[in-house]
Amino acid sequence: MSLEIPSPQVRVAVAADAQAACNVLRRSIAECCEVDHKNDRAILDAWLGNKTPQMVESWFVSPTNFSVVAELDGAVAGVALLTGAGKLALCYVLPEARGQGLGKAMLARVEEQVLCWGVKALQLHSTATGQGFFASRGYTDAGKVRSPYGVETVFFWKQLDASGDAGADATKRKRFCNCNSA
Repeated sequence: MSLEIPSPQVRVAVAADAQAACNVLRRSIAECCEVDHKNDRAILDAWLGNKTPQMVESWFVSPTNFSVVAELDGAVAGVALLTGAGKLALCYVLPEARGQGLGKAMLARVEEQVLCWGVKALQLHSTATGQGFFASRGYTDAGKVRSPYGVETVFFWKQLDASGDAGADATKRKRFCNCNSA
């Protein structure tokens, strides 16, 4: 008999998710990204400085952002945030939820949203911790960039509209797109 891992449920984030999502961000950064912050208190404090429930709530309710959470057994265990410019600003999971498909599920939902918006490519700045994950999902490494909080990141991008034509293919996608559903 095999032990079945529950599949993550990804849904649009709401203001009421801010506290749990903030916990995901803070724990993931502190516990999973040690190779990035090297336990340097100044870097960690700067990185976590804007990761408060109030700030996360403001990101979730902003009309220019698209945010999702991933749940395992009804509890928020992952969070991703896409800006209107087509930049993935956040994609984090709880340390104990790593390797259970949350990141893949959230990224797939965000990529779907990017296509619904008519944006042809998604870009992001990845930590060293997340570099392998994004590379394995087809993202192109475009070089290193230092973050405002002092961590070296990797600039990644991915072409999502393979046709390069925003015409008929995009129209077909939008007609069947589930972008506006929660």
